[in-house]
Amino acid sequence: MARIGIQLMMLREHVAEQGVTPVLEKVAGSGFSVVEVSQIPMTETNVADLEAARGDLGIEVAAISAKTSGPMGPDDITLADDFDLHVEHARRLGTDMIRIGMMPFSAMASPVAFDAFCAETDGNAQRLADEGIALSYHNHHIEFARIGGATMLERLREQAPHLRFEIDCHWVQRGGADPERTLAAFDGVLDLVHLKDYRIALPSAEALEAIAAGDPGPFFAFWKGEAVQFAEVGQGTLEWKPVIEQGIASGARHLLIEQDETYGRDIFESLALSRRHLVELGYERLITG
Repeated sequence: MARIGIQLMMLREHVAEQGVTPVLEKVAGSGFSVVEVSQIPMTETNVADLEAARGDLGIEVAAISAKTSGPMGPDDITLADDFDLHVEHARRLGTDMIRIGMMPFSAMASPVAFDAFCAETDGNAQRLADEGIALSYHNHHIEFARIGGATMLERLREQAPHLRFEIDCHWVQRGGADPERTLAAFDGVLDLVHLKDYRIALPSAEALEAIAAGDPGPFFAFWKGEAVQFAEVGQGTLEWKPVIEQGIASGARHLLIEQDETYGRDIFESLALSRRHLVELGYERLITG
């Protein structure tokens, strides 16, 4: 049975301030028991706390995260330099899935650079498969840019045949594609789905007052990018029932609620709104197990 959980990236600041255990206690208290780990430093303390939460709180780790090479911060570990450590973490946390959250910036520089990333990623996917672990790639909108007539996402799938995928519904929509059709297209290679809604916001009073006063800058900043927002599941424009059904039909084992920004709303309030909508759609059993 597929499970619905949450992405811990949303709670990274809470973890930094309070530690893993208090945050996971609140996650469990809010009605979730499945988490995906991203942007949480994989220190020994954090890994040990995640490991303990499996028994103490009934928390299931859907997947952990990895970078291929070229760490962007002092706490980063990479598959290139720390392959065995990733395998150890996965086994300690009871998951057989690792996901790449984003390609390195250097891979966006040219078709040659992107193809090198594809080859490196496929090599990592093969090595992890030998350890009984699936490697998935998480998309943003940039992967819908075209190289030689194909999108980067299509090119990655073709050139990394051992790779699995995590499809993020919001970023698919922002990339100009259809989430349901994209999930259908990845039937058989789909392990993970991000449930993140896509909302169009109205301009702020300040932006409208500025344009009325002759300053169009704030309004056009809104018009060119700020009109599109991340949203709680059910608070945007995506039709979730057919999306979720297609994700499950295409093989997704975990569907994770994720919201990059909450625009002043408390993250646990946002999670409650998303959970409520999913329960209304009939998915409570996938949340509670």
